[in-house]
Amino acid sequence: MPKNILTDYLSFTKKERTGIIILLVLIAILILVPFLFPFFIKEKPAEIASFKNQMEQLKIKQADTTVRKYAAKNYDENNNQYYRESENKNEYSKIPKGELFNFDPNTLDESGWKRLGIKDKTIKTIQNFLSKKGHFYKPEDIGKIWGLHPDEIERLIPFVKIESTNTSNYPDKKNYENKAYEKVKYTPSVVEINSADTSSLIALPGIGSKLSQRILNYRDKLGGFYKVEQIGETFGLSDSTFQKLKPRFTISKSPLRQININIATLDEMKTHPYLRYVIANAIIQYRNQHGNYSTVEDLRKIVLITDEIFNKAAPYLKVN
Repeated sequence: MPKNILTDYLSFTKKERTGIIILLVLIAILILVPFLFPFFIKEKPAEIASFKNQMEQLKIKQADTTVRKYAAKNYDENNNQYYRESENKNEYSKIPKGELFNFDPNTLDESGWKRLGIKDKTIKTIQNFLSKKGHFYKPEDIGKIWGLHPDEIERLIPFVKIESTNTSNYPDKKNYENKAYEKVKYTPSVVEINSADTSSLIALPGIGSKLSQRILNYRDKLGGFYKVEQIGETFGLSDSTFQKLKPRFTISKSPLRQININIATLDEMKTHPYLRYVIANAIIQYRNQHGNYSTVEDLRKIVLITDEIFNKAAPYLKVN
């Protein structure tokens, strides 16, 4: 059986064999064609010298265009300003120096600046500065004028005479710097814990909506707080957070909700956080055996009630 399968797949007719041979020849030709190109097509030699010459000419044209289009940009360190320098370095020597005379740059008009030999564009800059409530306080201030060349500044400064003006509109720098500003004193809010609601507790740092509700639930189960330290017993309130907030709590003299230990049932007493089932049951059993309590102090006769438990629970208990 395997022999028949090999015969069926590996035997070819005459036409099939011819087709396979032609296909193999075509594949071989396509593989060899890229290697035969250099023998039939001759590449033109690259004119490297001509190319380099054209590139050099292009660079020269670009440099010449840039120089003509833009003047050199310089920075005057003495006056802290930029100024444009013309291609012709002797241009400023050709500018008419103008007439020199004593002047106040704060009051000099346009014709006066022209007499000094200042360009129209620079004069407009000065007038814009003055129109925006700018002011020259000392002769060296004219060095801050945009467009005024260092040579012109040096020429004009000796003739600047600034008249004394009313400087009441300008703040006294010394008084401004030495003025003492009082810090706003922040007084933290104090919360009366027996009358507080969730909103007043949430306003405290570290107290969220869930924790504020737990504090109020604990207050209701106790029957009110009689000292601030009880707040720290709330489940979920970390001691570090409580110690930070402790100064911000206060206790009112409102009466606590008390349990009458002579008539209260076991279910009523066991819900109190300081009694629970074991202590509440002991109170009931002692009452059943010895009768009603004369005073709350009688609870000390019960073995299960320690001094710690009695001191915590006593404010919430009564006999009348």
